[in-house]
Parts: sequence; structure tokens; C-alpha cells
Amino acid sequence: MTQRNLMIGGGLLALLLLLLAVAVVRVPEDRQAIILQFGRPVATVNTYEPREPFGDTGAGLVLKTPFVQDAIFIDKRIMSLDVPPQTVLSTDQLRLVVDAFARFRIVEPVRMYQTVRTEERLAEELSRILSSRIRNELGAQRFDLLLSPERGRSMQNIQDAVNRSAKAYGAEIIDVRIKRADLPPGTPLEAAFERMRTARQQEALTIRAQGAKNAQIIRAEADAQAARVYAESFGKDPDFYAFYRAMQAYRTSFGQGNSSVVLSPSNEFLREFQGRRGG
Repeated sequence: MTQRNLMIGGGLLALLLLLLAVAVVRVPEDRQAIILQFGRPVATVNTYEPREPFGDTGAGLVLKTPFVQDAIFIDKRIMSLDVPPQTVLSTDQLRLVVDAFARFRIVEPVRMYQTVRTEERLAEELSRILSSRIRNELGAQRFDLLLSPERGRSMQNIQDAVNRSAKAYGAEIIDVRIKRADLPPGTPLEAAFERMRTARQQEALTIRAQGAKNAQIIRAEADAQAARVYAESFGKDPDFYAFYRAMQAYRTSFGQGNSSVVLSPSNEFLREFQGRRGG
């Protein structure tokens, strides 16, 4: 009788351990768990919450109904999404080879499970959407803008557009970046460089012409202002104005030090040398 009781007790203990094994689920800190009952989501564990302190996320041991409920795990971390290099035609008819990547996380695991089921399918859908948005956005830009700070605005537009589509799959796009945007090697690349060089030369000529125009305007305004000052001075003191103009004429004529001038002593040009006794 005692042996039989031991066997029954051992069997019950084994059954209890088996039930405990299938009823307890360990949810890691970096995973989100969806509790399924006959294939339908009924609960979530350790779902993503913005600014949630580490250790207070609900990870750990979770109980579920044995043989009725099941648990599947969804990554909670930020994941990378690499887009295969693709060719984009810019507005100036240059073909670009664009290599981009994105980072995303799953913020609504139930929606993700109901729409695409697996993380692999989600990555495929996001890659398709990202490729389409890159072609549309970069195809509306000139090649030189893709090499300038303006590219940051284009990447933000791509991220916003992809994020709107990603919400339908329970995902959030964290960042989108272009690793490389180059012309195909060979003739197209050389032709693009030549066009860019010509455009910069034309821009330099335009800047020089504008500078020369501004200089002429400034010089003309300065001459007009000087003429105004001379006229006002002549009106206030004609003798001083005549003396000043004579000094300028002497500087022009004799300033080089090697000029020879033959004039009569009574010539009007030498008046200032003679003084104004007679004038």
C-alpha cells in the first residue's frame, strides 16, 4: 500500500511539474510576449513603453492556461533594416546608385502579429515601402542637392512618409540614412563632374559680374558725392577751391619728378607759384 501511494504521489508530482512547465512562461527583458488562446491574441507582456525605466517593464515569469494558451515573442529592441542598392533617376537626368538603411522598433506587437505575423515579413514590407519612398523623394531632387545639407531635409521627408505606413504594421521608424549616393562608374560619372564644373564656373562669372556692377555703382556714388562737396566748397570759398584745384594739377604734372614744362612766367598755370598779390 505504501509503495502504491508513493507511485501515485510521484505521478501527481510529475503531472504538477509538467503543468507548471507548460503554464509558466519566462519573458526576457528584450522581448515582448503575446499570449494566444486558440490562435487569437488575448494579452501582451512586457510591451514597449516610451521612457519606461529598465527593470519595471513586466518581464519575468508569466502564467498562462496550459494546453489552451500559447506565447510568442516579438523583439523589443531597435532593429536595423538594410535596403538593397537601387538606381534613382534625379531631375537633371542623372542615374544615382543609392544605398540606404533604416532603424525601427515594434511598438504594437499585436497589430504586427495580426498584419504580417513575423518580424521577417515586417522587415520585407518596410524595405519595400522604404525603397519606394527613396525613389520618389530623391527622384524629385537634383544631383547636387543630394551632396549638400539639403539631403537632410529629404531624409526627414522619407522617414515621415515611411513612418506613416509603418504604423499600420505596429512599427515605428527611428531613423533613415543614406550610406552612399553615387553615380555609376564610367561615362555618366565623368559627364556629371564636367556639368558640375561648368555650372560652378558660370556661377563664379555671375558673382564677378555682380561684384563689378556693385563696384561701379559705389564708385559713381562716391564721384557724385565728391562733386557735390566740391560744388559746395566752391560756393562757400571760390579762392580756396581754385587753390585746391591748382594743387591737384601741380601734383599730376610734377608728381613723377621727371617732368619738364616750358611756360612763360606770366602763364596762368603758374599763378599759385607767384602768389595772389596781383589777383
